[in-house]
Amino acid sequence: VQLQASGGGLVQPGGSLRLSCAASGRTSVINTMGWFRQAPGKEREFVAAIAWRGSPRYYADSVRGRFTISRASAKDTFSLQMDSLKPEDTAVYYCAASTYSYARHGNKYDFWGQGTQVTVSS
Repeated sequence: VQLQASGGGLVQPGGSLRLSCAASGRTSVINTMGWFRQAPGKEREFVAAIAWRGSPRYYADSVRGRFTISRASAKDTFSLQMDSLKPEDTAVYYCAASTYSYARHGNKYDFWGQGTQVTVSS
């Protein structure tokens, strides 16, 4: 399985960004798609996850109500819509795929994409 993330950038506080993750290869083994992030000097943390079929969805408390994870219209592509962004959302964001169901911990994810930088700053 290969994962290609895109969509990061610089945005002002309160703004929005949309990240995308395209999966390819043996996608039949994937049960859960997730997004994680890592800020400088901090450990990687869970952001959101979605079952391969599109539901259920899970969110970290810090992003619930502001971020939305979904299946995109393009085949085997997932998106993370990030609204009301805050400076503390600044991090490198990684998409990941898990063969487990209901996976919310990084150690349950088998495949990782390259990171995409999200910077929230005025």
